[in-house]
Amino acid sequence: MIKVLSVFGTRAEATKMVPLVLEMRDNPQIDSKICVTAQHRELLDQVLTPFNIVPDYDLDIMTAGQTITDVVTRVLQGLAPILAEVCPNIVLVHGDTATSFAAALAAFYARVPVGHVEAGLRTYDKYRPYPEEINRKLNTGLADLHFAPTRQAEENLLKENVPANSIYVTGNTAIDFIKYTISANYRFNREALNNLDFSKRIILMTAHRGENRGQAMEEICRAVSRLVKDFPDTFFVWPMHPNNAAAAPAKAILGGQERVLLTEAIDVFDMHNLMTRTHLLLTDSGGLQEEAPSFDLPTVVLREVTERPEGLVAGTLVVAGVDEDTIYNEAARLLTNSAAYAKMAAVSNPFGDGKASERIIKAILENMQC
Repeated sequence: MIKVLSVFGTRAEATKMVPLVLEMRDNPQIDSKICVTAQHRELLDQVLTPFNIVPDYDLDIMTAGQTITDVVTRVLQGLAPILAEVCPNIVLVHGDTATSFAAALAAFYARVPVGHVEAGLRTYDKYRPYPEEINRKLNTGLADLHFAPTRQAEENLLKENVPANSIYVTGNTAIDFIKYTISANYRFNREALNNLDFSKRIILMTAHRGENRGQAMEEICRAVSRLVKDFPDTFFVWPMHPNNAAAAPAKAILGGQERVLLTEAIDVFDMHNLMTRTHLLLTDSGGLQEEAPSFDLPTVVLREVTERPEGLVAGTLVVAGVDEDTIYNEAARLLTNSAAYAKMAAVSNPFGDGKASERIIKAILENMQC
């Protein structure tokens, strides 16, 4: 059996690694081990618990006020003895987090091959997104197998002289995960969502990126405030990231307004089932950009650049940046121009077909030998 150690620590990583973990758990050729860092403790557990996934190792590194340096050093120190004990044939890391980079580096130090899930995404701006853009590039240098979600991601890797025979275009595991979360007649775990007036056009909001703190977040909130005022048939739902620095402007500008629900972070089941009933998405999240087309959900990206240009090319996304007027204008256009809205909603998801995990496992089996 091939021994695979999957390392992840945030909710975003978990939602994209769980479908792969579930597929490996059922494969008789793979001995699957899981190590979580708990970079985000509560949000991580929200994903694992419903699937009865109990990690083999839990570094439990999260502390109040932790910095990127704290995360990286704790993961490096915590993984070293685990790698020595498990002796995996390959370590799988995902995407662009501090956990991902530190785990890949720890595996390299232990001379263990690394498989990078969701490899090759680029903005070519080292501070947007920060620190994710550089984490991805560092992971590329450390990885032995690169699981690129799209042809564009593959092209990015080839431009950086990554060997073509180490790249596998798989689709994105985020799309695999949706089949586990959506159900008919769903009742939300967050009671406030059950009380929403779905006769109105629901607009889902998320904004939490580090580069969007301060003035950028205030611009976003002012744009939303104008949209609430000018479109009385809408209702805005904003699940707030536990990062208080990002949440404070939203509470100050939008708190107490009618037709705005500022709620605590919701689990992925609530999020996906809410997206099935949502008219429009405004977000600075990367994962939601990938998932939204599967829900026929036009998306306004609250960032200056996106490392997911496939959505722009396909027409599922529009980048509005963080300027109040631009955000307002792009959202207002989709709320008033039914033809433009319908065109975006009709596009098939360019990020995957729900079979990424199968392709990744096939590539691992082809490349790894006991």
